[in-house]
Amino acid sequence: MCGIAALFCPDPFPLDDLIRKMTRVVRHRGPDGEGVVIFSGRNFVSTPFGGADTADDAYHSRMAYAPRLNSGPVIDAVMALGHRRLAIIDLSVTGHQPMCTADGLVWITYNGEIYNHLELRGELQQLGYVFVSQSDTEVILQAYLAWGTHCVDRFNGMFAFVLIDRMAGRVFAARDRFGVKPLYLWRSPEGLVAMASEIKQFTVLPGWLPRVNGQQVYDFLNWGLFDHTEETMFQGVRQLRGGECVDGSIEDLQKTFPIRRWYQLTPRPFLGDMKMAADEFVALFTDAVRLRLRADVPVGSCLSGGLDSSSIVCVANLLLRSAGVGSHQNTFSACATEKRFDERHHIDVVVGHTSVKAHYVYPDLGELFEMLDAMTWHQDEPFGSTSMWAQWKVFELAKNSRVKVLLDGQGADELLLGYHGFFAPHFAGLFAARRWGTLLREVYAAKRLHELSYVSSAKYLANAVLPEPLRRPLRRLVGKPASMPHWINRERLAFDDRDPTLAYGFKTTSVNQMAHAMLTATSVPMLLHWEDRDSMAHSVESRLPFLDYRVAEFLMGLPAEMKLWNATTKQVLREAMRGTLPEPIRTRMDKMGFVTPEETWVRKDASERFRIELRRAVDASQGVLKASALDHFDAVIGGRESFNFLVWRMISFGRWMERFNVGPAV
Repeated sequence: MCGIAALFCPDPFPLDDLIRKMTRVVRHRGPDGEGVVIFSGRNFVSTPFGGADTADDAYHSRMAYAPRLNSGPVIDAVMALGHRRLAIIDLSVTGHQPMCTADGLVWITYNGEIYNHLELRGELQQLGYVFVSQSDTEVILQAYLAWGTHCVDRFNGMFAFVLIDRMAGRVFAARDRFGVKPLYLWRSPEGLVAMASEIKQFTVLPGWLPRVNGQQVYDFLNWGLFDHTEETMFQGVRQLRGGECVDGSIEDLQKTFPIRRWYQLTPRPFLGDMKMAADEFVALFTDAVRLRLRADVPVGSCLSGGLDSSSIVCVANLLLRSAGVGSHQNTFSACATEKRFDERHHIDVVVGHTSVKAHYVYPDLGELFEMLDAMTWHQDEPFGSTSMWAQWKVFELAKNSRVKVLLDGQGADELLLGYHGFFAPHFAGLFAARRWGTLLREVYAAKRLHELSYVSSAKYLANAVLPEPLRRPLRRLVGKPASMPHWINRERLAFDDRDPTLAYGFKTTSVNQMAHAMLTATSVPMLLHWEDRDSMAHSVESRLPFLDYRVAEFLMGLPAEMKLWNATTKQVLREAMRGTLPEPIRTRMDKMGFVTPEETWVRKDASERFRIELRRAVDASQGVLKASALDHFDAVIGGRESFNFLVWRMISFGRWMERFNVGPAV
């Protein structure tokens, strides 16, 4: 797990200092090593250099990519790659990056893990390829030599890399199937093309002038949505989406970003009963966890006490015990002093069942505001709620415990229909099919199992089936976002005020269609953004077994009733984990995750502090937020409006504009 950077210049220029600045900004992503390679002249002659964090042994190795001591700038540089290393696989200097093939013709800077690297290595060795390291980085290089750009189809992992093929004059930069690892793109006014793991790496480049992207800011503030398109909240900065790549000549890159999609999520059809589905899921999920336990450093797990993280912990426990190292398992959990937000009792059930070494943290509100500038800097963009603070503290706890890798449960709720929001298409589908009796039974079961009132069920159904002209006033009536809120200044932003979720299939009678949208466009991309930044801020790698593409394709192909029926969510997971999970966890229906008591903080414990922060955000927003934002806050405090995360989004937005010195849209 690392931080990467790449520069491509239309005219020869000394890029050494710029690429080093880009990697220095993200030292947190890779404190274990650094390196750059500069390409010069018409033949792209490559010269690798080290830095302050480069291991001394790397300079004296015989590797083709061994760095040199700095000897002044390369005046005629046309390209550069930079790397910061977090050593997880092959801790020796042979894992140094940027890395090249033995002939020095293909170079790569890479962030991520290829979990099936051992299997691919064996296959490549049978084809005659020779390796000098034990790293998965070299597996990518050799796989590219063997299979070209189709090599990514064979990778089971999370990755973002930039590969330069000097002989072909080609650039190939790819992001993993679901976008677990980030890759951003920016072109300066002078034509300098930059790629990076984090947006903040562009701030050190000439021509950087941060401006608000009006549409993305509106979608975030009003709808609570971002990372749903290739654009970011910074005007002119875009990202590769999950499953996309840049693939073209170096000359092409000077004109445009030659982007294509290399992966399309295709559900795998399933024919069979629940037992067959549960058996197949167990096999796939166990193997996904097994692959993600591969590391040359300690591996632990996030544990919220919910069904998803508990399943990971318990399956990992069985695998580790069978390997004789079960006593080495560590878990990390965020708890709360307020009982209704605390899952410590659920966590302790899993801890007692597995005998793991458990670590706990209780996130504090006062410290949150002290750390808000740092969190904003690491996140790159505003974030949606204070639950990120709980996640931040969990990864901080892991770092302080010297555990470098954590397994986490992102993606499970979307794949297994775990959110209450899935009741909307579920009810709508039954309504459209005129299955009135089944619909009534499901509504009753939702009330019994999830305390979902009949009024709430009616709202879910109405939101899914009513035409948009009726849906808009209904949303305002129930406290949901309106298309044109009173607290935003339209004159300061240019945006389309339509609900962006409609384009992704949220107004649907198909739960699987909504799951697909959440997995590829809305929920999961945001969660992955936050997870990556919070983990890497503490030099910790996060691995996500539920987003193994085999698991995802299998679950997306299951009939909906194997995931949600009789108002019971995650049916196949519950059946698959019978005998593996403690029964109180396997059968629990409530859901929290790593949450904070934000509503209590806002309405009771620290309302004045939140009001001060909101006033600061209004002032910092350069007119985007109107003073009437404070009226909304007062209405929430007074109970005239229901609580939601809008107040925090406004606060986070204002702090982001301050921290990155963002100017108005142009």
